[in-house]
Amino acid sequence: MGTSETYDVVVVGSGAAGATAALRAAESGLSVLIVEKAHKYGGTSATSGGVLWVPNHQLTPNDDSRAKALEYLDSLIKVPVDRERLDAYLGQAPQMARFLKEAGIPIAPAAWPDYYTAAPAARADRSLICDTCDGRTLGEHFTLMREQYARFKLLNRYSMDVMQFFAISTRAKGWVVTFLRMLWRYWTDFDTRRLTRRDRRFTQGAALMGWIYKKLFDRRVEVRQETRLEELVLGDGKVSGVLVSHFGRRYTIHARHGVVLCAGGFEWNQELRERFFPVPGLARHSSTPEDANRGEALLAGLKVGAATAHTEEGWWIPTMHIPMRQASNFEDIHQAAFDVGRPHSVCVNRNGVRFVDEACSYDEFGKAMVADQLKTGANTPCWLVFDASFRTKFTAGGIMPTVLMPDRSIPVDWWDHYIFRATSIDALAAKIHVPVDALRKTIANMNAYAASGVDPEFGRGGNSYDQMFGDANVKPNPCLGTIATPPYYAVAINCGDLGTKGGLKADAQARVLDTAGNPIPKLYAAGNNAGSPFGNCYPGAGGTLGPAMTFGYVAALHIAAQARGQGQPSEVRAAA
Repeated sequence: MGTSETYDVVVVGSGAAGATAALRAAESGLSVLIVEKAHKYGGTSATSGGVLWVPNHQLTPNDDSRAKALEYLDSLIKVPVDRERLDAYLGQAPQMARFLKEAGIPIAPAAWPDYYTAAPAARADRSLICDTCDGRTLGEHFTLMREQYARFKLLNRYSMDVMQFFAISTRAKGWVVTFLRMLWRYWTDFDTRRLTRRDRRFTQGAALMGWIYKKLFDRRVEVRQETRLEELVLGDGKVSGVLVSHFGRRYTIHARHGVVLCAGGFEWNQELRERFFPVPGLARHSSTPEDANRGEALLAGLKVGAATAHTEEGWWIPTMHIPMRQASNFEDIHQAAFDVGRPHSVCVNRNGVRFVDEACSYDEFGKAMVADQLKTGANTPCWLVFDASFRTKFTAGGIMPTVLMPDRSIPVDWWDHYIFRATSIDALAAKIHVPVDALRKTIANMNAYAASGVDPEFGRGGNSYDQMFGDANVKPNPCLGTIATPPYYAVAINCGDLGTKGGLKADAQARVLDTAGNPIPKLYAAGNNAGSPFGNCYPGAGGTLGPAMTFGYVAALHIAAQARGQGQPSEVRAAA
């Protein structure tokens, strides 16, 4: 590397938004460089579920439409949003999905209900998932992709796809066979075992990123790791490149036609959380890679006069923390997205009172935590309370079911610090410092609701989304089971996140806008580096990656059109 280099496009950040922008730009004949500050590429996306929310995708015949998607979104979005940007997403997201499909990336619709099933025009086919990817096809790049968390790997070793996760986490029929097949496949992969303990089978977010990066590496696109954005370079009133550092050595990379900021949000920057969030929470409760998304690209944009949008919102998800097995003074963060709504459990604030339909979408759960904290001051964290029936069958964040993690195997220093246990509800309430009478009343109510199958307080289990993550063997409501079998347990649930919803203000072409509303020439943003087109709404599974990849795609189209001197690209005009 010299002291100065030039590419047509420089992409900052190697997650789904940046990878899609790079692939579209490369397919347009532009030279592209991706810079990534971490030691591994793939960003937060590689550690995610890898789902894309793409309404009206038409990858399979259906009667969805742009008008229906807009009807659904309009019923949910409660804050002012850029209507042109929202319309651009609805028009371009299907185009982006078709581009991926035609590039050979195996995405397909999943039967995943929209998060607000009672809303007008809600459906169960707008979320796209990606088939598994053989990581060894990435060659020398195999071990350099960011690895998934333990929550997506059985026993922190065996990669699980969505169906395997649900089969094993709920001990569904045939789960033992599923488990044994995973072990057999892993241990008979002798070549990979000689190289690394990492599973060659990439699933969920790793699968999506694996397929995209296979295409990028085939096109000789470089991902330059350990390369941190320091500043945006300006020239003649335009962004002309980036100043980066590599192990302390600073140098400039010029961009002929555009810089695309796709470096994630600011959830690991406590100062920015305090500045923007009404209930800041702790950065360490985030479920994104530790200390990764610190808002450097957001701050770089602000330094050149950019405006912001929706920075008060996060993509919320309940999380819990437990010590690492190898070193108990270090902690792992575990998502509890679906655990909080399983039968034989209830979530209460520190007053012992429910505050939400626990089986709702994880973002809605987080919003409820924030609202209850502002109202009562007794949330963040709240408590997941459950009995032995739950413990036998379900996960509680990082606490696996008893068949995989019996009580006797839980380290002694976890008890009454990370997981609490007692022989009665009264004793458990005393341990977690929740009013005994309030918790006793809440449990009695839940037991009555389990018998009737109806939750008159919050409607838990009353819609298809709730039921999808319940237990079909529990009747009459798969999300409601009695909390009556001792011992009783509790774990603290934090208001975690999947990243931040807000960032630099960008328009329908993904161009970053200044505080006067004008595009900053040759500067683009996508993913959590930009404000969400949905404002404070999380419409369905993949509501983060869908827009991230769409506006990465849109940015590359616009840059390519400008490079050819054509103004707005034909693909955008056709979708308008």
